[in-house]
Amino acid sequence: MTLLFDGTTTFLPGHGLVGPMAQSSAERLLIVAIGLQVALALPSLAALMLDDRLLNGVSVWSKPLKFQASLVLMLGTILLLLPLIETTVREGWGVWLACLLACVTASGEILYITLQAARGRASHFNAETPIEALAYGMMGIGAALLVLASLTIGLFLLLRPAPDASAGLQLGGAWGLILGSVLTLLTAFALGSGQIGGPGHWVGGVRTDAGGLLLFGWSRSGGDLRVPHFFATHIMQALPIVGLVLELVMPRLVVAGLLAAGTLSIAVVAGTFLQAVGGRPFF
Repeated sequence: MTLLFDGTTTFLPGHGLVGPMAQSSAERLLIVAIGLQVALALPSLAALMLDDRLLNGVSVWSKPLKFQASLVLMLGTILLLLPLIETTVREGWGVWLACLLACVTASGEILYITLQAARGRASHFNAETPIEALAYGMMGIGAALLVLASLTIGLFLLLRPAPDASAGLQLGGAWGLILGSVLTLLTAFALGSGQIGGPGHWVGGVRTDAGGLLLFGWSRSGGDLRVPHFFATHIMQALPIVGLVLELVMPRLVVAGLLAAGTLSIAVVAGTFLQAVGGRPFF
């Protein structure tokens, strides 16, 4: 912990630690934000087993746990990819501000979602009171800013890579963050607008999460707009993995392989979106 919080440590760019254990200020911000998600996930998991209250047919603690896991994965992806950015850029204000924005918006989002679960109230699509309507609107803005922050990191990674960066991981990470961010914004807008199937993520079928697909909770009686949103978001992890594998086994095909994987990713998001809009369950 002294590496993070000793008397000489600051969260401002340009004040990194010295030595082999050094971390940039942006990296330390991400570590703290990930720690918050984990710290909230532990009591959420305990509450899932002890609290029998339901919301939309499932435990009130189901949504916080899903978001805590998803945000750990998203922030962790950015954290792991940061060293692939050129050192002077990584330690500059641009990367620091993007990471700060990601950490603040992710933390604010999960705090509100967890608070609403503790109250037995919905966090999403809930405008029943003026405060909840305001909070839902702010949460939407925060989610968009979070995704734009990941897009920014992807651009830094694409345009200013470290000289010794693994080509497959660097290109996969860059295109994963860029493509995943763009498609996440598009699917999130469709999901949050309430113009497809009315407010909520359901399109046709029974408007409940009870009996949903194992682990994911996606509707099995009708369309579910969370499906394309899920695939769009996790392009951020899929393409870096594809790039890393390609460099290890077929280094000459890194660019072509990533192009094919990116095209396939777009097709999966588009296909599951059309499936959901048509009122058909994913599985």
